[in-house]
Amino acid sequence: SILLITLLNDESKKRLRTSKINCVTFPLPAFMPEQQLLKPGEWSYCDYFWTDKKDSQGNGCITGFEVLLQKQLRGKQMQKEMAEFIRERIKIEEEYAKNLSKLSQIPLAGQEEGTLGEAWAQLKKSLADEAEVHLKFSSKLQSEVEKPLLTFRENFKKDMKRFDHHIADLRKQLVGRYAAVEKARKALADRQKELDLKTQQLEIKLSNKIEEDIKKARRKSTQAGDDLMRCVDLYNQSQSKWFEEMVTTSLELERLEVERVEMIRQHLCQYTTLRHETDMFNQSTMEPVDQLLQCVDPARDRELWVRENKTGEIRPVDIEI
Repeated sequence: SILLITLLNDESKKRLRTSKINCVTFPLPAFMPEQQLLKPGEWSYCDYFWTDKKDSQGNGCITGFEVLLQKQLRGKQMQKEMAEFIRERIKIEEEYAKNLSKLSQIPLAGQEEGTLGEAWAQLKKSLADEAEVHLKFSSKLQSEVEKPLLTFRENFKKDMKRFDHHIADLRKQLVGRYAAVEKARKALADRQKELDLKTQQLEIKLSNKIEEDIKKARRKSTQAGDDLMRCVDLYNQSQSKWFEEMVTTSLELERLEVERVEMIRQHLCQYTTLRHETDMFNQSTMEPVDQLLQCVDPARDRELWVRENKTGEIRPVDIEI
């Protein structure tokens, strides 16, 4: 009986030093031992998502792990939308190239002559060259930016579902074992009350039957105490397992997020590289035009035209009588 009372008192003290949040045990601030972060200075997932929180609608709670999963799913969606954005850019480039090519073939001002005519012809040709540059740019965007964004982490949803189910199963087991602890705690308290009642009856009236009842009540209380200790041990094992898997899985999610961000960064850098190359190629298509424009010479054009179209060099004179 003394052992059982001690067990109850010790448990009561421990309960005063801890709190339960959705069946997970946390130390109260006043009694919390010093806890070092698992990954100090890194703002790691494994250090900051242990407590449940209200959902965005305020209708219930979501676990810290669910918060991490939601971030992963948003990241996947953002990656998909980035690929869609690049796809729209590809369409614009293709349409632009098509229109440039069409414009280069329009015969407007095709009869311009001389050095100005040469410059005009080169300007029209530069449109066709520029169209080819933009077609190549759109093709490289598709193969080197859009496609990698779409194909990266193809098994993402399957992986997230596996992580979710694994941690959820551990949490479900933890909830069940916490319920078993509470049930065993109540049973021990009931057995202790029964034992106290029998002891009081014996003090009032000595009786062999009451003594026998006390022995039975004491055995039941001892058994209830053993059951409680076993349930607490099982609960602690489940919480320890859940803790370990939370750390391992959250670090895996963290690694995947770093990988996602780095992959997107690299391909956006490739986008800017291709864009710079396009600008340089476009500039190269304009260089011949610039050179020919510098050579435009009205005097030379006049000479060439006169040489080709002159009708006679003898000027008329006055009539003489």
